[in-house]
Amino acid sequence: MTKASSALDRVLVLEMVRVTEAAAIAASRLVGRGDEKAADHAAVEAMRAAFNELEFDGTVVIGEGERDEAPMLYIGEKVGCAPGTGPKIDIALDPLEGTTITAKAGPNALAVLAIAEEGGLLNAPDVYMDKLAIGPGYEKGLVGLDRTPTENIKALAAAKGVQPNEIIACVLDRPRHEKLIAELRSLGCGIMLIPDGDVAGVIAVTNPDTTIDIYMGSGGAPEGVLAAAALKCVGGQFQGRLLFRNDDEKARARKWGVTDLDRIYHLDDLVKGDAIFAATGVTDGSLLEGVKRRKGGCMTTESVVMRASSGTVRWVKGEHYKER
Repeated sequence: MTKASSALDRVLVLEMVRVTEAAAIAASRLVGRGDEKAADHAAVEAMRAAFNELEFDGTVVIGEGERDEAPMLYIGEKVGCAPGTGPKIDIALDPLEGTTITAKAGPNALAVLAIAEEGGLLNAPDVYMDKLAIGPGYEKGLVGLDRTPTENIKALAAAKGVQPNEIIACVLDRPRHEKLIAELRSLGCGIMLIPDGDVAGVIAVTNPDTTIDIYMGSGGAPEGVLAAAALKCVGGQFQGRLLFRNDDEKARARKWGVTDLDRIYHLDDLVKGDAIFAATGVTDGSLLEGVKRRKGGCMTTESVVMRASSGTVRWVKGEHYKER
């Protein structure tokens, strides 16, 4: 178990839930309205305002993009109301994971963040990452990105005591995954194709109720760090390898200190030391219920908050009678 962090001890776990709740409630006003940018902007503004009420010296290391791309919650932005005096905290965030989902009122949209002590989170460039994740209870190194999908499925099936055709994989529904999907179906695997929201997809492997055994395929590298923070808190295995489409993306990676472009990252490479992960549902999904607006002006939220040092997972249901 990870040693408790004195810096994170000063940042109450429930404060992180309040931050994701604020973003989720703001985004929920635009569910199904067909405007991805407006939904994302609402979540960003609400999350930033909530951060700036907290007494810490926070730095966004994974955010909405670089400063020229994102006016708020950009990489390197300082948040918190105690700069220079409060505990130094690194933050990975996605105020609205699943902008398209939200615009179309689909499932599994989340407001997500992870925090660690300064230097505890990989500064992942905004490129693709090949990801592989399984839940807790398996021998370390059971699966790996240095093996084929078939080898990984067979190894997982053997460890679970089932046949490969009884394994269910979660994969983003993208044209780039056509070969992966064909290989999995040749083994008889069940495949849960998701339209977006791969943070929820990765975390799903830790929850037996989802029936998902393994997450495979590529998605955003920043989302990979967020998902890794959750898996570090509850157990499970995660590997990621950055994927580059051109020289500009390689240059961006080097700018953030990535020197080995072919490196396979494990959980402790992506998230060092203690970490707190929090998420609030925007729309209903496999992990969390979405924001509900009740008669009389009450809004309900469902959140999860996890901590690596204690190995605790708390499910938080909130009733909000006054909107921010």
